[in-house]
Amino acid sequence: MRIDERIAERHDALTPQERRAAATLLEHLDDLATYRAAELADLAGVSRATMSRLFRSLGFEDFDEVREHLRALRSAGEPRLVDGAPNAEALASIEQAAILRAIEHPRIPEVAGLIALARKVYVIGWRNSYPVALHLREQLVQARADVEVGPAPAQTTGEELVGLGPDDVVVVVGFRRRPHGFAGFLAEASTTGASVILIGDPTAVAHASQVSIWLECPLQHSLAFDSYAAPMAMVSVLADAVLGACGRAGSRRVRSITETYERMGEVE
Repeated sequence: MRIDERIAERHDALTPQERRAAATLLEHLDDLATYRAAELADLAGVSRATMSRLFRSLGFEDFDEVREHLRALRSAGEPRLVDGAPNAEALASIEQAAILRAIEHPRIPEVAGLIALARKVYVIGWRNSYPVALHLREQLVQARADVEVGPAPAQTTGEELVGLGPDDVVVVVGFRRRPHGFAGFLAEASTTGASVILIGDPTAVAHASQVSIWLECPLQHSLAFDSYAAPMAMVSVLADAVLGACGRAGSRRVRSITETYERMGEVE
Protein backbone atom coordinates (compact mmCIF):
# COMPACT_ATOMS: atom_id res chain seq x y z
CA MET A 1 0.00 0.00 0.00
CA ARG A 2 1.08 3.57 -0.69
CA ILE A 3 2.03 5.67 2.32
CA ASP A 4 -1.04 7.92 1.95
CA GLU A 5 -3.29 4.85 1.76
CA ARG A 6 -1.67 3.48 4.93
CA ILE A 7 -2.33 6.77 6.70
CA ALA A 8 -5.98 6.69 5.58
CA GLU A 9 -6.39 3.12 6.83
CA ARG A 10 -4.72 3.76 10.21
CA HIS A 11 -5.89 7.35 10.78
CA ASP A 12 -8.60 6.68 13.37
CA ALA A 13 -6.19 4.55 15.45
CA LEU A 14 -3.47 7.23 15.60
CA THR A 15 -2.94 9.44 18.64
CA PRO A 16 -3.57 13.19 18.25
CA GLN A 17 0.18 13.83 18.00
CA GLU A 18 0.61 11.08 15.43
CA ARG A 19 -2.25 12.58 13.41
CA ARG A 20 -0.42 15.92 13.38
CA ALA A 21 2.69 14.13 12.15
CA ALA A 22 0.65 12.23 9.53
CA ALA A 23 -0.89 15.49 8.28
CA THR A 24 2.60 16.90 7.78
CA LEU A 25 3.64 13.81 5.80
CA LEU A 26 0.61 14.24 3.54
CA GLU A 27 1.27 17.96 3.05
CA HIS A 28 4.84 17.19 1.92
CA LEU A 29 4.20 13.90 0.17
CA ASP A 30 5.63 14.99 -3.18
CA ASP A 31 8.93 16.27 -1.73
CA LEU A 32 9.12 14.03 1.34
CA ALA A 33 12.44 12.54 0.28
CA THR A 34 14.12 15.94 0.53
CA TYR A 35 13.60 16.08 4.32
CA ARG A 36 15.22 14.38 7.27
CA ALA A 37 13.05 12.73 9.91
CA ALA A 38 14.05 15.37 12.45
CA GLU A 39 13.01 18.18 10.08
CA LEU A 40 9.60 16.55 9.55
CA ALA A 41 9.13 16.29 13.32
CA ASP A 42 9.95 20.00 13.69
CA LEU A 43 7.52 20.92 10.88
CA ALA A 44 4.76 18.92 12.56
CA GLY A 45 5.54 20.30 16.01
CA VAL A 46 5.94 16.81 17.46
CA SER A 47 8.83 14.93 19.02
CA ARG A 48 11.20 12.77 16.99
CA ALA A 49 9.97 9.79 19.00
CA THR A 50 6.39 10.51 17.86
CA MET A 51 7.49 10.66 14.23
CA SER A 52 9.35 7.36 14.65
CA ARG A 53 6.28 5.74 16.23
CA LEU A 54 4.18 6.93 13.30
CA PHE A 55 6.59 5.35 10.80
CA ARG A 56 6.38 2.03 12.67
CA SER A 57 2.60 2.27 12.93
CA LEU A 58 2.46 2.66 9.14
CA GLY A 59 4.58 -0.45 8.68
CA PHE A 60 7.97 1.19 8.11
CA GLU A 61 11.02 0.37 10.19
CA ASP A 62 12.35 3.93 9.95
CA PHE A 63 12.48 6.95 7.64
CA ASP A 64 15.05 5.27 5.42
CA GLU A 65 12.43 2.65 4.63
CA VAL A 66 9.96 5.45 3.82
CA ARG A 67 12.49 6.83 1.34
CA GLU A 68 12.80 3.37 -0.24
CA HIS A 69 9.02 3.23 -0.47
CA LEU A 70 8.95 6.57 -2.31
CA ARG A 71 11.70 5.43 -4.67
CA ALA A 72 9.65 2.30 -5.40
CA LEU A 73 6.65 4.46 -6.29
CA ARG A 74 8.77 6.46 -8.71
CA SER A 75 10.16 3.31 -10.34
CA ALA A 76 6.59 2.03 -10.72
CA GLY A 77 5.70 5.06 -12.85
CA GLU A 78 4.64 7.61 -10.25
CA PRO A 79 7.36 10.30 -10.34
CA ARG A 80 7.80 12.45 -7.24
CA LEU A 81 9.72 15.67 -6.80
CA VAL A 82 13.17 15.18 -5.29
CA ASP A 83 14.77 18.55 -5.71
CA GLY A 84 13.90 21.59 -7.81
CA ALA A 85 11.00 22.10 -10.21
CA PRO A 86 10.38 19.33 -12.76
CA ASN A 87 10.87 19.89 -16.47
CA ALA A 88 7.91 19.80 -18.84
CA GLU A 89 8.20 16.07 -19.53
CA ALA A 90 8.44 15.16 -15.84
CA LEU A 91 5.55 17.48 -14.98
CA ALA A 92 3.35 15.86 -17.64
CA SER A 93 4.18 12.45 -16.22
CA ILE A 94 3.29 13.56 -12.69
CA GLU A 95 -0.01 15.00 -13.90
CA GLN A 96 -0.84 11.84 -15.83
CA ALA A 97 -0.26 9.65 -12.78
CA ALA A 98 -2.53 11.86 -10.67
CA ILE A 99 -5.27 11.91 -13.30
CA LEU A 100 -5.21 8.12 -13.64
CA ARG A 101 -5.56 7.71 -9.87
CA ALA A 102 -8.51 10.13 -9.88
CA ILE A 103 -10.51 8.70 -12.77
CA GLU A 104 -9.97 5.07 -11.77
CA HIS A 105 -11.42 5.50 -8.27
CA PRO A 106 -13.44 2.31 -7.62
CA ARG A 107 -16.38 4.09 -5.95
CA ILE A 108 -17.22 6.47 -8.81
CA PRO A 109 -19.98 4.16 -10.18
CA GLU A 110 -21.57 3.98 -6.71
CA VAL A 111 -21.50 7.77 -6.31
CA ALA A 112 -22.90 8.23 -9.82
CA GLY A 113 -25.83 5.97 -8.98
CA LEU A 114 -26.63 7.95 -5.82
CA ILE A 115 -26.49 11.27 -7.69
CA ALA A 116 -28.62 9.99 -10.58
CA LEU A 117 -31.38 8.76 -8.26
CA ALA A 118 -31.33 11.61 -5.72
CA ARG A 119 -34.30 13.94 -5.32
CA LYS A 120 -31.93 16.91 -5.02
CA VAL A 121 -28.17 17.35 -5.28
CA TYR A 122 -26.31 20.11 -3.46
CA VAL A 123 -22.67 20.65 -4.48
CA ILE A 124 -20.52 22.89 -2.30
CA GLY A 125 -16.90 24.01 -2.15
CA TRP A 126 -14.91 26.89 -0.71
CA ARG A 127 -11.79 28.75 -1.85
CA ASN A 128 -9.96 26.83 -4.60
CA SER A 129 -12.47 24.01 -4.26
CA TYR A 130 -15.32 26.24 -5.48
CA PRO A 131 -14.36 26.16 -9.20
CA VAL A 132 -14.30 22.36 -9.04
CA ALA A 133 -17.71 22.33 -7.33
CA LEU A 134 -19.12 24.80 -9.88
CA HIS A 135 -17.79 22.75 -12.80
CA LEU A 136 -19.29 19.59 -11.32
CA ARG A 137 -22.67 21.29 -10.97
CA GLU A 138 -22.56 22.57 -14.55
CA GLN A 139 -21.91 19.05 -15.82
CA LEU A 140 -24.49 17.34 -13.59
CA VAL A 141 -27.27 19.77 -14.51
CA GLN A 142 -26.93 18.59 -18.12
CA ALA A 143 -27.99 15.10 -17.02
CA ARG A 144 -30.57 15.82 -14.30
CA ALA A 145 -32.59 18.59 -12.67
CA ASP A 146 -32.38 20.00 -9.14
CA VAL A 147 -28.61 20.41 -8.85
CA GLU A 148 -27.52 23.46 -6.89
CA VAL A 149 -24.07 24.85 -6.07
CA GLY A 150 -22.91 26.84 -3.06
CA PRO A 151 -21.98 28.95 -1.39
CA ALA A 152 -23.18 31.86 -3.50
CA PRO A 153 -21.74 35.33 -2.78
CA ALA A 154 -22.91 36.62 0.62
CA GLN A 155 -24.64 33.30 1.20
CA THR A 156 -24.53 31.24 4.40
CA THR A 157 -24.95 27.49 4.19
CA GLY A 158 -27.27 26.65 7.06
CA GLU A 159 -30.45 27.41 5.14
CA GLU A 160 -29.31 25.21 2.27
CA LEU A 161 -29.24 22.15 4.52
CA VAL A 162 -32.73 22.63 5.93
CA GLY A 163 -35.18 20.40 4.10
CA LEU A 164 -32.62 17.87 2.89
CA GLY A 165 -33.33 14.25 3.72
CA PRO A 166 -32.46 10.62 2.93
CA ASP A 167 -33.42 11.00 -0.73
CA ASP A 168 -30.87 13.78 -1.30
CA VAL A 169 -27.11 13.95 -1.92
CA VAL A 170 -24.62 16.55 -0.72
CA VAL A 171 -21.32 16.60 -2.62
CA VAL A 172 -18.63 18.45 -0.66
CA VAL A 173 -15.45 19.43 -2.51
CA GLY A 174 -12.71 19.96 0.05
CA PHE A 175 -9.15 20.32 -1.12
CA ARG A 176 -6.42 21.57 1.14
CA ARG A 177 -6.58 24.90 2.95
CA ARG A 178 -10.19 24.22 3.80
CA PRO A 179 -11.97 26.97 5.76
CA HIS A 180 -12.57 26.93 9.48
CA GLY A 181 -15.89 25.24 10.11
CA PHE A 182 -15.48 22.64 7.38
CA ALA A 183 -15.88 19.75 9.85
CA GLY A 184 -18.92 21.45 11.35
CA PHE A 185 -20.59 21.66 7.95
CA LEU A 186 -19.97 17.96 7.31
CA ALA A 187 -21.39 17.07 10.70
CA GLU A 188 -24.53 19.15 10.10
CA ALA A 189 -24.98 17.82 6.57
CA SER A 190 -24.81 14.26 7.91
CA THR A 191 -27.61 14.95 10.42
CA THR A 192 -30.02 15.65 7.54
CA GLY A 193 -29.94 11.99 6.53
CA ALA A 194 -28.69 12.88 3.03
CA SER A 195 -25.82 10.92 1.53
CA VAL A 196 -22.72 13.08 1.97
CA ILE A 197 -19.94 12.60 -0.58
CA LEU A 198 -16.53 14.15 0.12
CA ILE A 199 -14.07 14.77 -2.72
CA GLY A 200 -10.66 15.94 -1.55
CA ASP A 201 -6.91 15.42 -1.56
CA PRO A 202 -5.26 13.05 0.96
CA THR A 203 -5.10 15.77 3.63
CA ALA A 204 -8.92 15.55 3.91
CA VAL A 205 -8.74 11.98 5.21
CA ALA A 206 -9.36 13.25 8.75
CA HIS A 207 -12.92 14.06 7.64
CA ALA A 208 -13.57 10.72 5.92
CA SER A 209 -15.29 9.20 8.95
CA GLN A 210 -17.92 11.98 8.89
CA VAL A 211 -19.24 11.22 5.41
CA SER A 212 -21.02 8.46 3.52
CA ILE A 213 -18.42 8.09 0.78
CA TRP A 214 -14.87 9.48 0.58
CA LEU A 215 -13.40 10.02 -2.91
CA GLU A 216 -9.69 10.70 -2.56
CA CYS A 217 -8.33 12.78 -5.43
CA PRO A 218 -4.67 13.86 -5.54
CA LEU A 219 -3.44 17.39 -6.11
CA GLN A 220 -0.07 17.94 -7.73
CA HIS A 221 1.95 20.75 -6.21
CA SER A 222 5.38 20.32 -7.74
CA LEU A 223 5.29 23.97 -8.80
CA ALA A 224 4.39 27.06 -6.79
CA PHE A 225 0.64 26.59 -7.30
CA ASP A 226 -1.45 23.44 -7.01
CA SER A 227 -2.62 21.78 -10.20
CA TYR A 228 -6.31 20.85 -10.34
CA ALA A 229 -6.01 18.72 -13.47
CA ALA A 230 -6.85 15.52 -11.56
CA PRO A 231 -9.94 16.95 -9.80
CA MET A 232 -11.29 18.28 -13.09
CA ALA A 233 -10.67 14.89 -14.70
CA MET A 234 -12.56 13.20 -11.86
CA VAL A 235 -15.46 15.64 -12.38
CA SER A 236 -15.60 14.72 -16.06
CA VAL A 237 -15.59 10.97 -15.39
CA LEU A 238 -18.13 11.26 -12.56
CA ALA A 239 -20.50 13.40 -14.66
CA ASP A 240 -20.21 10.94 -17.53
CA ALA A 241 -21.11 8.09 -15.17
CA VAL A 242 -24.10 10.05 -13.86
CA LEU A 243 -25.35 10.66 -17.41
CA GLY A 244 -25.08 6.95 -18.07
CA ALA A 245 -26.92 6.14 -14.84
CA CYS A 246 -29.74 8.54 -15.76
CA GLY A 247 -30.40 6.53 -18.92
CA ARG A 248 -32.97 7.78 -21.40
CA ALA A 249 -34.12 10.56 -19.08
CA GLY A 250 -30.60 11.99 -19.12
CA SER A 251 -30.37 11.79 -22.90
CA ARG A 252 -33.75 13.50 -23.31
CA ARG A 253 -32.65 16.28 -20.97
CA VAL A 254 -29.43 16.82 -22.96
CA ARG A 255 -31.44 17.13 -26.18
CA SER A 256 -33.93 19.53 -24.59
CA ILE A 257 -31.12 21.75 -23.29
CA THR A 258 -29.48 21.82 -26.73
CA GLU A 259 -32.77 22.78 -28.38
CA THR A 260 -33.26 25.56 -25.83
CA TYR A 261 -29.76 26.89 -26.53
CA GLU A 262 -30.58 26.97 -30.25
CA ARG A 263 -33.91 28.77 -29.80
CA MET A 264 -32.35 31.40 -27.54
CA GLY A 265 -29.11 31.71 -29.48
CA GLU A 266 -27.14 31.49 -26.24
CA VAL A 267 -24.15 29.54 -27.54
CA GLU A 268 -22.33 29.40 -30.84
